[in-house]
Amino acid sequence: MNIAHTIFGVFGNATALFLFLAPSITFKRIIKNKSTEQFSGIPYPMTLLNCLLSAWYGLPFVSKDNTLVSTINGTGAVIETVYVLIFLFYAPKKEKAKIFGVFTAVLAVFATVALVSLFALHGNARKLFCGIAATVFSIIMYASPLSIMRLVIKTKSVEYMPFFLSLFVFLCGTSWFIYGLIGRDPFVAIPNGFGCALGTLQLILYVIYCGNKGEKSAGKDDKSLEMKVEEKKQNVVNGKQQEQQV
Repeated sequence: MNIAHTIFGVFGNATALFLFLAPSITFKRIIKNKSTEQFSGIPYPMTLLNCLLSAWYGLPFVSKDNTLVSTINGTGAVIETVYVLIFLFYAPKKEKAKIFGVFTAVLAVFATVALVSLFALHGNARKLFCGIAATVFSIIMYASPLSIMRLVIKTKSVEYMPFFLSLFVFLCGTSWFIYGLIGRDPFVAIPNGFGCALGTLQLILYVIYCGNKGEKSAGKDDKSLEMKVEEKKQNVVNGKQQEQQV
């Protein structure tokens, strides 16, 4: 049982690391174009909060046998902080203000949870409080790409929902879900079970719309139609001019 628990924990660390690094492709594009385009900045501070709370929950004085949870989420917190700072640098003013507000709220929530659990709670009460907090915000983190999923359905294009990000949401959620089941830890199993399901939905959307160009192709079709209409109008005008000359 302990061996299987450790194996899935190590696998969960590996897939989570890939999940944290998957947006690097998106951020290379943002840096290259010096614009955040239509990419949503919400997932990054929400993932940061999840990492901070999960890393805190995995510490020995909060919950036992969850060191692997702390190590990967501590690493993830550093990576997500870098993403948030890059996004803030290149985002337009309105988006920048929104993301900065979310980032500030994330730090405030984590500080509150850490201080309350450290000084006001002990034993099982501390584990329960930190576990519930980590579970709630883990579910919110996994749910944050829902806006992008709506955009995919609306535009019939997966341009702004990177495949590898969706893939590693699925792999990470699945591995930690099994880890939580083996360790009989509902605070690990429940949110990651939700992540597994959401990752599955993202992959299904990718399969459905990966071959479509969405609104771009529709825009090109509209332009082609307009050009054809203009050509016909010009032909009519030219014909009338020729008749007048005759």
